Amino acid sequence: MKKIILIAIVLLIFVGLIVAVFTIFFDQAVLVRKDTLYRVPIEEKVVALTFDDGPSPVWTPQILDKLKKENVKATFFLLGEHVQKYPQVARRIVAEGHEVGNHSLSHHVLIAYKKQELQKEIRDAEKVIKDITGKTTKYFRPPKAWLTKREKKKVKEMGYEVVLWSLNSKDWVTFDDKYMLSYLMHHIQPGDIILFHDSGGAFSAEGGDRHETVLVIPRLIEKLKERGYRFVTVSELIKLSQQEKK
Repeated sequence: MKKIILIAIVLLIFVGLIVAVFTIFFDQAVLVRKDTLYRVPIEEKVVALTFDDGPSPVWTPQILDKLKKENVKATFFLLGEHVQKYPQVARRIVAEGHEVGNHSLSHHVLIAYKKQELQKEIRDAEKVIKDITGKTTKYFRPPKAWLTKREKKKVKEMGYEVVLWSLNSKDWVTFDDKYMLSYLMHHIQPGDIILFHDSGGAFSAEGGDRHETVLVIPRLIEKLKERGYRFVTVSELIKLSQQEKK
């Protein structure tokens, strides 16, 4: 009996390690990209920086400071509950010319939600963002990227474009900024949408340590500018892609 228990424990530990490695090093969004916007086909060297889970009273202002210094605009996918808690930070994002998107009200994974629950989660966040920032969002990014085909259809019926990403910084893992920079520079392509976070951690939607994110942002901007890239919001990226097609 003890031997069976020991084997079971070893198996559980092994499975846990496999899940951890998968979560940390594999971008799960690849599995659900169909019928979403995750990058645009474009020849011009442009990319979009995006930030999830904010605003944060600690990390968002530091990221905004870096972006302002580099004269770069980004897209922030905001959580309704965080906008309610930190309205001044949310207003600063908009005041400094950045774009805002909807990241749900509470950051619950929506894959198991009923249609009415999904709609309420998005509409409630939409209202909070509108009331506090004055902006009506048209881009939605689901927490953890997970949405079923049926849910994607419902979100689009609500007037939203589902926006994921083509490059994941994995900054929530708190990778070293040098590692993130090396990874992103090695894989960057025109039309990429890059995922960062200005709040949240591995197991929560708030808090987390975004110190490495704050460090890597100006370095990434500097390196990409040296390669001839410029930075745009998600809506600008879409518009540029449409213009190239004409």
